[in-house]
Amino acid sequence: MNLYEQWENRVKNIKTQAEYDKYWKNYFEKEKNAYEKILEKKHNVLCGKVNELAESFNMSPVDFAGFVDGINTSLLESIDLNSLSEESEIKMEIDFEKLYYNMLDAKADWLYNLPQWDGILSAERRQEITKEYRRSKIAVSNKVGRNDPCPCGSGKKYKKCCGKN
Repeated sequence: MNLYEQWENRVKNIKTQAEYDKYWKNYFEKEKNAYEKILEKKHNVLCGKVNELAESFNMSPVDFAGFVDGINTSLLESIDLNSLSEESEIKMEIDFEKLYYNMLDAKADWLYNLPQWDGILSAERRQEITKEYRRSKIAVSNKVGRNDPCPCGSGKKYKKCCGKN
């Protein structure tokens, strides 16, 4: 069984709500510490064996597989999670703007509010990314309203033109 399958099984096999809460609280603390290190050192490229990288972030290789799953959509080239083993050599090139956006999307305020972001993205750029994120979540309807201009280009209201019947 590969590391990612072990990660999935570990999460699925949590029995009680108390165990679930305890596990995720512990994991999120490890995740936060990992991102603090990455952002502090401005490392946008992480290379090495999975077990060595996991150790450098004080994680087990199985928890590190979960970390890779979380950061995977923020990498320039995604990692094949199903091929991960402790001896796998990986290279993770992080797109910091995409990472910040994805943290907003995950509603991970403990991550996108880290002070270490100051050395990576300016406050203005983070605000722009936040605006882009919020805009992307606004529902837009393609439905033409009765009093909107007709899409045929006649210049009439829809209700007086193509929407008459």
